Formats: sequence, C-alpha cells, structure tokens
Amino acid sequence: MDDLSHEITLVEAVNLALSHEMSSNESVVVLGEDVGTNGGVFRATVDLRERFGFKRVMDTPLAETLIAGMAVGMAGHGLKPVAEIQFMGFIYAAMEHLVSHASRMRNRTRGRLSCPLVIRAPFGGGIHAPEHHSESTEALFAHIPGLRVVIPSSPARAYGLLLASIRSPDPVLFLEPKRIYRIDRQTVVDNGQALPLDTCFTLRQGEDITLVSWGASIRESLLAAESLAKEGVEAEVIDLASIKPFDLSTILNSVRKTGRCCIVHEACRSFGVGAEISASLAEHALLDLKAPIRRVTGFDTVMPYFKNEHYYLPSEEDIVATCQALMKF
Repeated sequence: MDDLSHEITLVEAVNLALSHEMSSNESVVVLGEDVGTNGGVFRATVDLRERFGFKRVMDTPLAETLIAGMAVGMAGHGLKPVAEIQFMGFIYAAMEHLVSHASRMRNRTRGRLSCPLVIRAPFGGGIHAPEHHSESTEALFAHIPGLRVVIPSSPARAYGLLLASIRSPDPVLFLEPKRIYRIDRQTVVDNGQALPLDTCFTLRQGEDITLVSWGASIRESLLAAESLAKEGVEAEVIDLASIKPFDLSTILNSVRKTGRCCIVHEACRSFGVGAEISASLAEHALLDLKAPIRRVTGFDTVMPYFKNEHYYLPSEEDIVATCQALMKF
C-alpha cells in the first residue's frame, strides 16, 4: 500500500477529507462542540487542532444557533466553515440560520454572494443512544431550496463527497450515518479527488428489481440483494448519496430496465425522501412498472429507546420479504 492509501473506517475517512482540505486551502475552518480538544464526540476531528491550530479548529459553546450563525457569517466573508452539530437531533436550533439565511444568500443577493458552508452531523439510530441522538430527518432539509443534502454510505464516498461538499459554492448539510462509522474498512486514496454531487452510485447490477437506499440502510440493502440472488432474483442496488438535488435519471434508467422498485430508508415513512422518489417514478416511468413501488422504512414515531431500536430499523428480512412480494405481483 502506498503512502496515500489508507485502510480506514467511514469516520476516519471524514477526518482524512477534512485534513486534506485544510492542508490545501487555508480558508477552511472547523468549528463545533468539542471538535478541538477532544476531537469530537465520535473522534471525527481528532488531531486536527494539533495540526492546524486553535484559530482553524474552534471549540464552541453548547449553542447550535450560535454555531450555525457563525458559519453563515464566516462563509459570507471569505472563509469555508465546516461546522459540526454533535447529533442531528440538536440541529433544530440551527434551522433558522440554515433556512432563512444560508440557503437564501445567493437568491437574496441576486447571485452576488453565496454561502459556501458545510454543516456536518452524525445521524440515524442503531447505537443505543438516548432521545434526540438518533434522528433521521433529512427530508426536512431536502425541502429547502438552495440547500444541498448529502449522505455517504462508505469510507470512499465519505472522503470524496465531503471534499466536494467543502468545495461547493452552496451550503451543504453533510449527514454521517453513525451506525456504520466503524463497521467496515475500505481502502481510500488520499489524492484530493472529489466525487460528484447530485449523482447516484450503482453499487450492484441487476435485472429484476431496483433497490434504492442511502446512508446506513445501504448495508441491509446489499445484504438483501445477496439473499435474493440465492433465489435467482438479481437486484440492482443504488446509493442515492445526494438527497437534494437527487439524480433521478440513474434511478429511472434502472427502473425502466427492471420494472420494479423498492425504496429503503431509516427515516419515518410519511412525507419522506422515499415518497418523493416514488412520486417521480410514477410521473416518469409509470408504464415501465410491472408492480407498485414499495417502501421499507421506519415508523411514523419517534425513534424508540435502545430496547426497541431493532423493531424500528429496516432489516434485511424486511427488504427481502418486500422484494419477494413485488416479484410475485
């Protein structure tokens, strides 16, 4: 393995991308609760303060409104802030700045100014956390014009998509699925090569059914595809990755080939990103479908405490059963 190659986890890939971009661009600054001295609650920013100093890696008070407001101000004055919200469940205090200011800056100034900031937040359940620590509310932010929403599902995609997010001239909400922060390792080359935003990634080719997912649920979707293959059903697995704007053409091409689609997401069912994908497919590929579009999702409830988390999270078995029903339709 050469000096640029690293066998790392997803959270280490986040750290690697931050380190690379801070090394190559002095305008990139990191801020958030415990990101400096402690290296973040999940250690995503570990050692960055030692390398880049306290002026570029700033510990903030426990005040999400302040963190977002500072990031907007920095972005408007030539910096590239990467702000961490410690858990997605704490992000609601920051929504005023993201919705009313960051996302509107380009429109408000008729293109004279942009707001190139990144808000990072660990999200999703599966780690036995208390209330407000397991939110999957990406659909709230996907509804906001001018705000990009990006979710990686592997170390390589975390590295490439975070680089692209920092380099974007628009504000990006970068959600990190903490359930898979350390579950797998992958070789990542630290070459500064970004992955494209607004693009799906086809992780597995198939002819019979299309599985669309993102974040941690990609893991169960791939496992379900392997189980289905043993029954002679070949599933195509697509990682949405960019939630807003999303790459409809890749999904359409797949569904026109397979004729069936199952959408898998951890967030609650109603008014979710899966519903938007389903509506888009109904508008553009209705006559190509051989069966109804189905969703495998979380429930319309608050994420339960750890004893019941496994009932809430979509499982491999749930996905397989839904796909089997679609194949019989």
